[in-house]
Amino acid sequence: MTTTHLIPSETTDVQTAPADRSTTAMQPGRHTQSMDPMRLRRVLKAYTTRFVAVAIESSADGYHLELGSDVVPRAGDVVLARVVEIGKHTRLESPVSRRQLLFPGREILVAYGDRYAPDQFLAHVPESLAPADLVAGGGLASQVIEMHASIDGATRIEPLGLLADRHGRVTLDRFAPLGSTATRAPAPTAGRPPVIAVFGSSMNSGKSTVLGSIVNGFVTAGLQVAAGKSTGTGAGNDPHHFRDAGASTVLDFTDFGHATTYRLGDQRIREIFVDMVDELAATGPDVVIIEVADGVYQEETRRLLEDPAFHERVDRVVFASQDALGAVAGMQVLDAAGVTTSAVSGVVTSSPLATSEAGQVLSVPVIGTFDLREPHTALGLLPKGLLASGLLAS
Repeated sequence: MTTTHLIPSETTDVQTAPADRSTTAMQPGRHTQSMDPMRLRRVLKAYTTRFVAVAIESSADGYHLELGSDVVPRAGDVVLARVVEIGKHTRLESPVSRRQLLFPGREILVAYGDRYAPDQFLAHVPESLAPADLVAGGGLASQVIEMHASIDGATRIEPLGLLADRHGRVTLDRFAPLGSTATRAPAPTAGRPPVIAVFGSSMNSGKSTVLGSIVNGFVTAGLQVAAGKSTGTGAGNDPHHFRDAGASTVLDFTDFGHATTYRLGDQRIREIFVDMVDELAATGPDVVIIEVADGVYQEETRRLLEDPAFHERVDRVVFASQDALGAVAGMQVLDAAGVTTSAVSGVVTSSPLATSEAGQVLSVPVIGTFDLREPHTALGLLPKGLLASGLLAS
């Protein structure tokens, strides 16, 4: 079991301004506290707040905190918090994806959000600035509702106040390049590139590795690929994976102003997916490929599969599964949704026996994850009728 570390009640190595100590207890009502620019620069920033971090790096002046018992946080609000007790997450991913070691007493800048992670936490945004949990290493403040029995409890944090400026609360949406007020790329009216969506049976079924392998296979075949991740919990490893595989343009939901997509609602999930496809297609790639997080039984994922806007833009699906039974069940969901699945891959293909089991009962090929890096194999996932002029034939 991981040893926990509590912040000392009186002494700490972390230098904190005297005025900060006077506001650690919640006071009635709502009030503001000016934010010293030097203090704000020293704070550890999370990956989820990277666009806010860029603005702070440019100028840390003019920020303040909203605090008090009447302050109700919302998903996407940016909060200054103090680490109280180290638990599951011992490091905080920085805006450039460096793993920053956490210490009790250290101040961090993270975003509020809900989390759906069957092998970690189910967590919801709390209704006050009461003590909270760090439920994702990418920087997500929330309140744990349930947790997997095999993991340590969440790292505990003490919210000190919501970050604000002269325009009001600092939100991820306001600072994101593709937030709700951004100008959208027009939907292609002709010559749209083929679009592949990658789904999975659950978390950790191999979706991101499958997507990266497909990207690499296409790039090796001489194609230009744009890649994205439309749902999930904000972290930099997947977007960086897609870039490393050779994708020329990469987007994820954090570019659209969200630290997480859980509980955003069907309409917003649809908007992010549609806008992401259109934004990526507007860059002129030969192929667009997008990961949809979590399993097909997750409510928002299931509803996206049933959405006409999804079917208008997606030509083929690749399904990642942990085992043969999950592959069979997942294919039943995909078939019922009316999508065309090109292949099954993922963790299941790590086992020759499991691959054989799945191959005996499925009507689509079961392809090893790393075999997808072969140009001929990757090209075989594409619908021949939508191959643009000049692409290599499968």
